Amino acid sequence: MATKVAVTGHMELSEDTVPLVRAELERLLRMFEPSGLVGLSCVAAGADSLFAESVLAAGGRLVAVLPSRDYRQATVKPEHAETYDRLTAAADEVLVLPYANADRKAYEAANAVLLERADRLVAIWDGQPGSEEKGGTTADIVANARNAGLAVDVVWPAGASRS
Repeated sequence: MATKVAVTGHMELSEDTVPLVRAELERLLRMFEPSGLVGLSCVAAGADSLFAESVLAAGGRLVAVLPSRDYRQATVKPEHAETYDRLTAAADEVLVLPYANADRKAYEAANAVLLERADRLVAIWDGQPGSEEKGGTTADIVANARNAGLAVDVVWPAGASRS
């Protein structure tokens, strides 16, 4: 039976945090049968891509959920383009949502799809509350997952920080 695990988290992780998070994800993903592991990610820089890489390294399958048709052009910075292209190419499924532009509405829809399709959520998150004027933060997604009854695994190893 497949276990579908979605990710949310910070895009801006310090350089020293990346190996800490990667090691914690490796440990966490060991609890799932590799052949049944399905990771759901928007493959953004930071948490999303670290998770996607970890799912693939664990032998799982990846579903890339892209918020809009212009997502790559509008949001993927040059330093992340190679990783983004490699991960979307490695995905078993690439789901492009029917939004022309990568805007708040598209991101909120992508977050909803992640939670609808997931059995649990991994949050690469420092535990800080979200900004009231900016919806769709990691804190919001964690709250929505918990309200929906999804298990949430928070990954923020000792020594981790945002850049």
